[in-house]
Amino acid sequence: MKITKLTPNFEVADIRQTVAYYEGNFGFMLVMCVPETQDGIDQSFAADKEYVYAMMQKDQVEVFFQRTDTFKEDVHYAAGLPIGASVSFYMEIEGIGAFHRKMKGSNQQVTDLKTTWYGMQEFYVKNLNGYILGFAEKAV
Repeated sequence: MKITKLTPNFEVADIRQTVAYYEGNFGFMLVMCVPETQDGIDQSFAADKEYVYAMMQKDQVEVFFQRTDTFKEDVHYAAGLPIGASVSFYMEIEGIGAFHRKMKGSNQQVTDLKTTWYGMQEFYVKNLNGYILGFAEKAV
């Protein structure tokens, strides 16, 4: 077996709200979304539709967001589990100091920026759906 890609699929309560959060805070762009009818793919949100899925991208990173009801249908092991996770999604970025200042000023749950014993500057954000996002850059 050869693994060629890993894309997290986050269970979320509200697709539009989550997409707006990732656009506004992290600069991700909406690539495509699936309406509640699941009869096609839209490239942007239509005002008269509800959505169950969205794919977003920033640089070489993709993330999927799937509304709770369809996520639990598709991923049977998630039945009975709450949204959120006991895992962090760790991303190496450039410009961590400025990004940390931006996040600290955004009224979100953000840890302090620290330099680790293994030579990384890093901090964590708990996002609106309860997921933990880690951001890191090699300390100079």
